[in-house]
Amino acid sequence: MTSKDQISTPPLPGHVLVVEDDAVLAMSLEMALRDAGVEQVEVSSTTEMALAALKAAQPDAIILDVHLADRDDGWAIAELARSLGPSGPRIVFSTGAPQDIPEEIAEIGCILEKPYDPQDLIRILAEPKRRGLISRLRAVLR
Repeated sequence: MTSKDQISTPPLPGHVLVVEDDAVLAMSLEMALRDAGVEQVEVSSTTEMALAALKAAQPDAIILDVHLADRDDGWAIAELARSLGPSGPRIVFSTGAPQDIPEEIAEIGCILEKPYDPQDLIRILAEPKRRGLISRLRAVLR
């Protein structure tokens, strides 16, 4: 088989922030991401930890449990990340109740309904980041 015959796998984000208060799920996601080749995986179990991690370094992607034990509106983190503009991190919501996410917030990223296979997350992260209309317009006008 020549190198042209090989299937190329899209690159995964280099830095992923996992915001998850279920320790077993967080460990499972961290292992799956590392095994898939993500260089830096950071796990935060509270909103406060996630905000501190975002202040320290901007990840390429955030896997976000929307119902954390310390706050029931984990999407506030997604709104903060969205404020970083088109170069902000990709958001993947992780929830057992997708219907609880407000529609305008759900549009920020993909939604994985718990329970899900960590490989589904890997597939989503390997897809090219979707760019919204506003992001495309800004890029054209620059």
